[in-house]
Amino acid sequence: MKRTHPTPLIALGLAGLVVGFLVELAATAWSAPIIVPPFTLPLALILIAVILVSLAWPIRQATRGRATKRVDPFLAMRIALLAKASSLSSALLLGVGLGIAAFILTRSVVPAVTSLWLAIGMALGAVILLAGGLVAEHFCTLPPDDHDHDNGGPNDGGAARA
Repeated sequence: MKRTHPTPLIALGLAGLVVGFLVELAATAWSAPIIVPPFTLPLALILIAVILVSLAWPIRQATRGRATKRVDPFLAMRIALLAKASSLSSALLLGVGLGIAAFILTRSVVPAVTSLWLAIGMALGAVILLAGGLVAEHFCTLPPDDHDHDNGGPNDGGAARA
């Protein structure tokens, strides 16, 4: 599994921004109420980030040689995949939260101020989950192996050994 690069995170964030803004615009055009995220969403995103980092911490200890017991490799892979999925989904949620906030701020008649704070809270919770997912993914990676420098490694100069 490769580490998460910034390109898909930025793309998902921009896609969420456009979708969040356009959904709010369509709801207003159809005389429907705008979508306001619930106040428990930022709390849930922060809780998920804390749980994710706490699940990845024993794996970091094991990869650094400081753990007392062996870590199941299947569990480590599941946590790494959960971390990657959390970072990608939180990038999308960040974009949606910013799209909702942008829609509210561009209106000449501003809806209730609480809806703006809830959208900003959603975006902040998504940022915390994004950071937690990337940190947990980093915790689940193995450190570089010292044996890479033997037999044609990057610092070997390309010379083959007999």
